[in-house]
Amino acid sequence: MDGRPAARRRAGDLRVPGVGRLLAALGAGLYRRLAEDADRAQYWVRHVRYGVLLSELGAGSVLGYVLLTSGPARHSVLLLVLSSAVMVGTPALLLLPLARMVQDHRGPLLFYGWSAAVTVLVTIAARVDGGAGSPIPVVLFLTLGFMAAAYPPYGVVATGTLMTGCYLGLIAVPHLDVPALFVAAILAAFTVLCAMASANQWEAYERQAMLLRTHEVLAATDPLTGCLNRRAFLDRLDRAVTAAGTGAPSVVCVVDLDGFKGVNDRDGHAAGDAVLRAVTAALAGVVRETDTVARLGGDEFAVLSAAGPDGDGAALAARLRAAVAAVGAGCGVTASIGMTPVVAGDDVHEVLGRADRAMYRAKAGGGDRVAALAR
Repeated sequence: MDGRPAARRRAGDLRVPGVGRLLAALGAGLYRRLAEDADRAQYWVRHVRYGVLLSELGAGSVLGYVLLTSGPARHSVLLLVLSSAVMVGTPALLLLPLARMVQDHRGPLLFYGWSAAVTVLVTIAARVDGGAGSPIPVVLFLTLGFMAAAYPPYGVVATGTLMTGCYLGLIAVPHLDVPALFVAAILAAFTVLCAMASANQWEAYERQAMLLRTHEVLAATDPLTGCLNRRAFLDRLDRAVTAAGTGAPSVVCVVDLDGFKGVNDRDGHAAGDAVLRAVTAALAGVVRETDTVARLGGDEFAVLSAAGPDGDGAALAARLRAAVAAVGAGCGVTASIGMTPVVAGDDVHEVLGRADRAMYRAKAGGGDRVAALAR
């Protein structure tokens, strides 16, 4: 028995993953999420409004053409009904929950369905008007231009291909002459142009979004230690105060280093910076992923955590103290920790003030200990 059947099977096995990756890429390109935040969602809502306006203008133009032309479409009842239905029905799109739809899988389906419906209506109207000799297919160019302004490039190519195929296979036949082929070629070329414009638009948007995310991360991050800074911590603490009002209590621990000034004086600021980074890593290593570690300034840190089974965060504070003592054993650094609960009706600065007062009690008691202060 020769090895050719097995070889063919192996070749088939190699081809299938490639096809799968291609289909996955096409799916991702066609059904990518259109908006990830409220600002982008509003952009798409405005785009729908422009599309409704263009649909009204296109349908109105077809209606006027049907009434004024001396060609086959003159006073066609079907075309009068279709164009009137578009003018009356398209504004109903504005009643949909567009801002939510564009943030999930319904967004691409809406726009592709809309474009496909326009293609079908234009195809029917052009067939009634005599096929390739009708001017009605120019509406397809209007639709592609609208898509180029916002649709993903894969969607532009897919819809443009559908339009070109409908023109060649349903409008131009059986008179598939040179003028019809010319129009189809121009429609295909316009599809490529619109896809290029769409790709540029999406690339510019993604670059801007990345820059904004980078700016937000930098604005919320302490440059030395890489953890959150004071402003970002206060934002999260504010959300924790709100959550406490819905029955989700949390605790705040302020961690102030004992003996840190001696490290700077004895070994220099570079050594002090190394200690701060080590302490940050140690604190992050003993909290949950959902907890927040931040540097408030200098050698003072803060930890925000959902209240554990003990209800008061005593176990968390003990872990924080032990973690700092472990990394600071070689340089004489320990931690004084002040702990306070976050409860409904709290003020952000009041919570932080209570934790500070508790921390000073721990420091006054000799350091390397935890002190708690209730509301």
